[in-house]
Amino acid sequence: MRIFDYKKEYKKLLSADIVSLLTAIHEYKGKQLQIANENADVLTQLIEIAKIQSTDASNKIEGISTSDERLQKIVREKTRPKTRSEKEIAGYRDVLSTIHENYDYIPPRSSLILQLHRDLYKFSGSSIGGSFKSTDNYIRETDDEGNETVRFTPVPAWETPDYINAICSAYEDVLGDYEIDPLVLIPIFILDFLCVHPFNDGNGRMSRLLTLLLLYRAGYTVGKYISIEKLIADSKETYYEVLQESSYGWHEGENDYAPFVRYMLGVIVAAYREFENRTALIVCGTLSKPDRIRELIKSRIGPITKTEIMKEFPDISQVTVQRALNALLKSEQIIKIGGGRYTKYVWKH
Repeated sequence: MRIFDYKKEYKKLLSADIVSLLTAIHEYKGKQLQIANENADVLTQLIEIAKIQSTDASNKIEGISTSDERLQKIVREKTRPKTRSEKEIAGYRDVLSTIHENYDYIPPRSSLILQLHRDLYKFSGSSIGGSFKSTDNYIRETDDEGNETVRFTPVPAWETPDYINAICSAYEDVLGDYEIDPLVLIPIFILDFLCVHPFNDGNGRMSRLLTLLLLYRAGYTVGKYISIEKLIADSKETYYEVLQESSYGWHEGENDYAPFVRYMLGVIVAAYREFENRTALIVCGTLSKPDRIRELIKSRIGPITKTEIMKEFPDISQVTVQRALNALLKSEQIIKIGGGRYTKYVWKH
């Protein structure tokens, strides 16, 4: 069994670019907490949007999906899940809510990770929920021609409990060290979790839920308002590339955590930037729905579709979005590109 020395790994990772990302996050954190404290009631809609986007994105990465209408009803608990995918989506919704509401009481320990995994599958009736893997598993990839290869061989099933206990202990042992920034420790822990691959199914979704949990416990709660899972899904190819790059030599303790740490810090910076943009639309003057749509298109780099606008604002109906777009087109504030289902809109600078 390999040794996990997180303090040693941390010291290797303090390169100029990583320190720059940490500095940016620390600055954003203070602004975000102030805005959230002063506008708690107004920001409830951001929390609602983030829950929907997080549940949708994290499951879609694993090929689990339903219609947008069904997704919103399931996340808002306005319907019962019917299909296998919807049952797993409902499980993710509940674990996400548990983390949002109780993160202070959920330290990264083996028993609690198992409880979260159990709840992920509580609607599916599957026996795998809440248990570590019973057989060895493999991380595979398929090329464009359909050929499948093994990309990474995780820890054997019989060693899994010991490895999870080891990485949880390694994390908590150094967490109280004031010289160590938890923002660097969190991606290290998550990469190790993914390399152990402790479950028969649900490893990717659990890794993203644990990312939120550890960020919240460290005081970085931007994921409540901006979907970190969506940002990962939007950069999925890069996500898998850095995972692969940082897992080389993992079993021998010779892997380089830097690519994955750098990527995750970049995602967190992007979340804080989006938080500032979103709150500017909501807080400053409490904009009307058409004005929110207008400001979204205006602040967007490049074109945006009606579907993307509706995903950004689940509380705005399709009819209202179309009316706002028609009004913006009539006033020549935006430009229409293409037609039919491929129609996009861009701000006329």
